Amino acid sequence: MSDHSHIPVAAHEPPYYAAVFTSVRRDTDAGYGETADRMEELVKDIPGYLGMDHARTPGGLAITVGYFRDEDALKEWGAHTEHRSAQRRGRDEWYERYTLHIAKVERSHGFERADG
Repeated sequence: MSDHSHIPVAAHEPPYYAAVFTSVRRDTDAGYGETADRMEELVKDIPGYLGMDHARTPGGLAITVGYFRDEDALKEWGAHTEHRSAQRRGRDEWYERYTLHIAKVERSHGFERADG
């Protein structure tokens, strides 16, 4: 989750799952960027992973939404060894607080302005 821009994920064919991770980080960032980038690369290898969106407010609230085709994909990502290690490090070092919401998406649509 480096500070580079992410283009929002297009709407997917429902049903699918959204993992909504909201967090507020502590003042220490040692190793955070590298770990976040590594997690972004690893999750792409999970069968059923559809993509993610990121947003951060100037006040420090960060929101990451990961999209997964089914519960099996979510469970595989949740149990991934490196991801579990990053979660522990996040609790120990990086996060002041966080919340994870898992939701089944039953409707989804999008809009994109055409150039010109």
